[in-house]
Amino acid sequence: MRYTAASFLRQNNMLFIRSFMVLFLCCITVKINLCFSGIPYSLKALTLDGHLNFDEVHNAARDFGNRYQLLPSAVLHPNSVSDIATTVKHIWEMGSHSELTVAARGHGHSLQGQAQAHQGVVINMESLQGPKMQVYAENSSYVDVSGGELWINILHESVKYGLAPKSWTDYLHLTVGGTLSNAGISGQAFQHGPQISNVHQLEVVTGKGEIINCSEKQNSELFHSVLGGLGQFGIITRARISLEPAPDMVKWIRVLYSDFATFVRDQEYLISAEKTFDYIEGFVIVNRTGLLNNWRSSFDPQDPVQASQFKSDGQTLFCLELAKYINKDEKDLVNQEVESSLSVLNYIPSTLFLSEVSYIEFLDRVHVSEVKLRSKGLWEVPHPWLNLFIPQSKIHDFAKEVFGNILAETSNGPILIYPLNKSKWDNRTSVVIPEEDVFYLVAFLSSAVPSSKGTDGLEHILTQNKRILEYCETARLGVKQYLPHYTTQEQWRSHFGPQWEVFVRRKSTHDPLAILAPGQRIFQKAMPFS
Repeated sequence: MRYTAASFLRQNNMLFIRSFMVLFLCCITVKINLCFSGIPYSLKALTLDGHLNFDEVHNAARDFGNRYQLLPSAVLHPNSVSDIATTVKHIWEMGSHSELTVAARGHGHSLQGQAQAHQGVVINMESLQGPKMQVYAENSSYVDVSGGELWINILHESVKYGLAPKSWTDYLHLTVGGTLSNAGISGQAFQHGPQISNVHQLEVVTGKGEIINCSEKQNSELFHSVLGGLGQFGIITRARISLEPAPDMVKWIRVLYSDFATFVRDQEYLISAEKTFDYIEGFVIVNRTGLLNNWRSSFDPQDPVQASQFKSDGQTLFCLELAKYINKDEKDLVNQEVESSLSVLNYIPSTLFLSEVSYIEFLDRVHVSEVKLRSKGLWEVPHPWLNLFIPQSKIHDFAKEVFGNILAETSNGPILIYPLNKSKWDNRTSVVIPEEDVFYLVAFLSSAVPSSKGTDGLEHILTQNKRILEYCETARLGVKQYLPHYTTQEQWRSHFGPQWEVFVRRKSTHDPLAILAPGQRIFQKAMPFS
C-alpha cells in the first residue's frame, strides 16, 4: 500500500512538471511570436505609396563583395521620399526597445555588407520614384537627380544637353547616394576633387524620419555630415550635381615604366602642371607577360615595331593612364598639347599606346569588362578589395614593401595607384584622408576563385590584405582606408582620429538611436556614443 501511494505521488509530480513545462514553453513561444510577428505587423500597417516585402528579402542580403549575407526582415520598395521618411520615423518612434535598423541599398556594390541590415529594413533605393531627372543648362549648369539614380543614366541624359558631371568613379553603374556617402573618385579627382566636392544641394531623410533640404547655405552642418558620412546621418534621396561642357571625344593613352620613382615623379608633375591631362590614373602590373598584345584590341602603338620588341620578362611594371578631352573643332590643338605634355615624361618609349574613343565609351569602360566577366560566370565571386589612401611622403616605402615583397609574385586583379590633391577636398565633410597636401589612392581590386585554396583563393587574398594593413600600422605610414571596414568602435576611433568627436556629435544629432546604416558597424543601436 505504501508503494502504491508513493507511486501515485511520483505520477502526480511528473504530471505537474510536464504541465508546467508545456505552459512554460507555450509562454516562450507566444513571447517569441510577439517579438517577431509584432514588429512586421506594425510595419505592415504603414500607409505607403510603394510597398514593403517580407518574403523576397534574399537579394538584399547580397552585395558585390560576396562575403556577407545578413537577411533583413523586410525590403522597402519606395515610390516616394515620404515612404522612406514614414518608415524611418515609425522605427524611430518605436524607441530604443526595438532592435530594428534601416539600411539604404543602391546597386548592391558594397564590399562588406555595409548596405545590409540584419533583421532590419533594407530600402531598395533604385525603386525610388520622384521628380524626373532635370538638367539645367544655365551659366552654372547642374542636374537634379534621385539618390537612387545610376551615374551611367546621368551621363546619358546630361550629354543630350552637351553637359556632364565633372568628377566620376571608374565604374558608373553605381547610385548617386552610394558614391556620395563615401566620396566618389576617379582620374578626374586631382583636378575637380571627388564627387562630394561637386554637389550643390541634397535632400536627406535623417534617422528621425525628417525630410531636410541642405546645402552650403542651408542646414550646412547636415550637408557636410552626409557627404562622405557612410550613411550614418541620413539617407540621400535627391542631389544637385554640378555639370561642365562635355567633350566629343577622348584621346586615351597608356605608357609603361619599370622604375617606380620615375613613375610617381611623372604622376606628381602632371597633377600640378598648369596645362595637363583631364584624367590621370595608373596601375601596377605584377608578373604579367604579353601585356602589350592585350592592349592592341583597344589601343594602337605609336611605334608598332618597337612595341613588338618590348619584353616585360615578368618584372613589375607601372602603367600611367591618361586622357585628354577633345572637341571636334579643337582636335589639332589638343593633339599638339598631348604631344607637348608627353615629351617631358620619362616612360619607356616603345610602350606608348594611344586610342581615340567617344566620351561615353571612355567613361563606361569598366562596364565592358563586367559584361565579359558575367558571360564567363566570373562577376559574382568574392571581391576582397582593399582601398587605401597613402601620404605622398610614404608612397616609396609602401611600394617597396608591398609591390617588392608582399605581392612580388602575383596579384589577383587590378592594382590602381594615382595621386590626389588635398586642396580639392572639403575638410568639412565626413570623409577621412591623410594630412599631406598630396596623397595616393592605392586600390587592390582582387577577385577570388570561390573554391580555391591556392593563391587565387579568398583566404590567401585576405591574408595578403592583412599583411599590407599590418605593415602600414607597424611602419606608421599614416594610411587611411577608403571604403573603410572595421569591426570594433576602437578601430573606428583610430580611423577618424581627431574627427571622431565631431563624427559622434553629428550621429547623436541626426540619428541618435543609431537606426541608419548598421552594416558599417560603427555604432550599435541604442548604445551610448562615446
